Amino acid sequence: MVLGICPQHSKRFLRALTKDKLLEAKHSGPRLCIDLSMTHHMSKKELSRLAGQIRRLYGSNKKADRPFWICLTGFTTDSPLYEECVRMNDGFSSYLLDITEEDCFSLFPLETLVYLTPDSEHALEDVDLNKVYILGGLVDESIQKKVTFQKAREYSVKTARLPIQEYMVRNQNGKNYHSEILAINQVFDILSTYLETHNWPEALKKGVSSGKGYILRNSVE
Repeated sequence: MVLGICPQHSKRFLRALTKDKLLEAKHSGPRLCIDLSMTHHMSKKELSRLAGQIRRLYGSNKKADRPFWICLTGFTTDSPLYEECVRMNDGFSSYLLDITEEDCFSLFPLETLVYLTPDSEHALEDVDLNKVYILGGLVDESIQKKVTFQKAREYSVKTARLPIQEYMVRNQNGKNYHSEILAINQVFDILSTYLETHNWPEALKKGVSSGKGYILRNSVE
């Protein structure tokens, strides 16, 4: 029987393939932590936004040719965020990822960690399969920059920022608004696209929307 003829069979086959790819990433990389230890001051609206970002990130990862293994750290199953994730994300409890109350800094050797934060002096040059990349689970732009950078420094963990300044320029806009702070699913789309293409301009185009006030250098007339 040709595989494509039976939709149920092909769906099951694709699910098994996705599962295999995700489990392979768990053992051989790439790995990504979402640091959810800073959500206790969030409003209900912010928690909903973050739960939506986690859903989109997981959806993108499942479709990727080379998915990341995702670990939600500092995350308790009795937290308001967990409740919100279950409410908003169909099948959240069966997502193929790790959920742990432990902090990302105690889960992995510190020298393998790279905290992605807009305040870092170092531009990310490559995605290293031996490293574990951390994204701070925050949605409030006003605190996001300071908090994640300080946390990484506290643990003497390497930091990096996306190479927006290296490949993009500020675009004139009516609001004169320019921000390098992205939602976690946007950062993920950039990392995932880069892993597939090894092309930063292409990856940044995927995750930095025009509303952020940046465009690729070569698109400036």
